[in-house]
Amino acid sequence: MCNDHTEHAIGRRGLLVTGAAAALTLGSVSFANAASDDSGTTGTSGTETKTVRGTLPTGSPDFVYLPVDVPRGVREIRVAYSYERPAMPAGQQGNALDIGIFDERGTDLGGDGFRGWSGGARSEFFIRADEATPGYLKGPVRSGKWHIALGPYTVAPQGLAYEVTITLTYGTPGRTPRPVHPPERAKGRGRAWYRGDCHLHSVHSDGRRTPAEIAAGARAAGLDFINTSEHNTSSSHTAWEGLWGDDLLILTGEEITTRNGHVVAIGMDAGTFVDWRYRARDNRFGHYAREVRRAGGLVVPAHPHATCIGCNWKFGFGDADAVEVWNGPFTPEDEVALASWDNTLVSAARSGRPWTPAMGSSDAHRDPEPIGTPQTVVLADDLSREAILAGIRAGRSYIAESAAVSLTFGVSGGRGQHAGIGERLRVADDTPVTVRLEVTGAPAGSSARIVTDQGTLHTVTLPESGTGTVEWRTTPEYATYVRAEVRRPATAPPLPGNFVALTNPVFLGREGA
Repeated sequence: MCNDHTEHAIGRRGLLVTGAAAALTLGSVSFANAASDDSGTTGTSGTETKTVRGTLPTGSPDFVYLPVDVPRGVREIRVAYSYERPAMPAGQQGNALDIGIFDERGTDLGGDGFRGWSGGARSEFFIRADEATPGYLKGPVRSGKWHIALGPYTVAPQGLAYEVTITLTYGTPGRTPRPVHPPERAKGRGRAWYRGDCHLHSVHSDGRRTPAEIAAGARAAGLDFINTSEHNTSSSHTAWEGLWGDDLLILTGEEITTRNGHVVAIGMDAGTFVDWRYRARDNRFGHYAREVRRAGGLVVPAHPHATCIGCNWKFGFGDADAVEVWNGPFTPEDEVALASWDNTLVSAARSGRPWTPAMGSSDAHRDPEPIGTPQTVVLADDLSREAILAGIRAGRSYIAESAAVSLTFGVSGGRGQHAGIGERLRVADDTPVTVRLEVTGAPAGSSARIVTDQGTLHTVTLPESGTGTVEWRTTPEYATYVRAEVRRPATAPPLPGNFVALTNPVFLGREGA
């Protein structure tokens, strides 16, 4: 075993700017070349370790790359890191440093070199042909210039002192297993309402549950489908073998976690990875939104009004297929997200331009965070990737806090015409229409509300059983759309109570009227 230590004095003049994104590259770390015979088989065994130390200044770019010259004959690369976390006074940000790695194919934005990312969730990882740390991709450790990616999320005024240790293990590589991905269809119940949670985290990013625990939790929550959504990695796509079934469809996606907001990609082709290394100012998001769609997925901005650093959505909603207005147990951020989304419905209501449906997901990471609180309930032709995504895209869905809560919502009028959630009732502006909401499973004391482009126009307290029917009459001239909410009793009037359930809208009247 060989050990070496390198100090990087990280001054701005010693760093190189790389690519269009804000990134810097340090000097390379080199290892001795492993000897090989004429057949290319390594004749070297054992390990070799090098440690790099340095300090990143305040104002560092989003990504700092540490090149590592990997010789031939390496069976495994292992990386460990640590950094100083000084106590900071209230109102000042301390140090936070993410980490990942790119292989010899390079660090180009959207390129093929990505091999894994763990953000700040773990302090070390390894990659070899037959296995890798969750969050990282199995495969050969080929020779060439690899890059450890450091992401200084926040830097304290005194700078961010770090240490990175790279260990190469030489020897005969293992064999990379054939990837096994979830099937795109489950048995289902034909055309029906299917319940799903499209924003979940496992040990493959910053979650604490294993895929097996998530699958069990999804079944216990009464879900029909889930979507994998790890931060900036596709490693979990192969982690669900034996966990799907006739009763559970597993979609493969990613939470693309940029410095200007997070977006959940739902139901992409298995194995698809979408890059995250850009900000709104870089004008790259539209390109990667199209990448998600080319892979068959949906683009869904997550918790768009969250107050955590880097979480607030800055890219606009022109590329969104839906938007997450309810994220986990109810908070005021969800109220703001709902109001902001509702405002977008007004411009779409009469023009006939595309509108953005609402979704809800748990964003559950660990116990006791509940899976399926909330959940999106989708009307789909069957329990398949294609049908579920089509239902979400069309807005044929509502959000409920649990599988105990069910809604039926629609509008009828004219000559026996009827429109359900996500549809349009095409009648003249002066046509009387009846809005009908049926609720089951709501908590005692809940109220049902009918909301239009003017606001909440009809509120009824439900029976203590939580089951009830609400009817309200209007015309398209008076209400350009209607949607329904079920809420708990208000705790701080005049603010409304927490969500129990809410629907996407039914639009009223002819388009362009």
